[in-house]
Amino acid sequence: MSQAYPQPEPGTGLTLRKLTHLIYGLFALGLISAGFFGVATIAAIILAYLKRSESAGTVYAAHFDWVIKTFWWGLLWFVLSGLATLIFIGWITGLIALVWVVYRIAKGWLALFAGNSPSSDF
Repeated sequence: MSQAYPQPEPGTGLTLRKLTHLIYGLFALGLISAGFFGVATIAAIILAYLKRSESAGTVYAAHFDWVIKTFWWGLLWFVLSGLATLIFIGWITGLIALVWVVYRIAKGWLALFAGNSPSSDF
């Protein structure tokens, strides 16, 4: 009593390029909403981790690594900035960290639109 399920048509579904755009979009949504949609950023990172192995050897692997590194370094700097608000310099370092994260997301997303991998500079 096996039931035959229809096979997906070739060329349909979410390609790695579309998935990478989705990851950048979710990450940006989390930033633009000032954390209100923080779950979008978490979803972007989870997707990047889940699909990183499928993208090995492609230009998209560099984008997934780029987003993951941006998230973890940004989180570190935001936490340190939060602690530094106790000595009144955390607002400045937090703003610098925010500008850095926005820069990295913009640079990576623009590289994706151009079909290139983001550079590995900090």
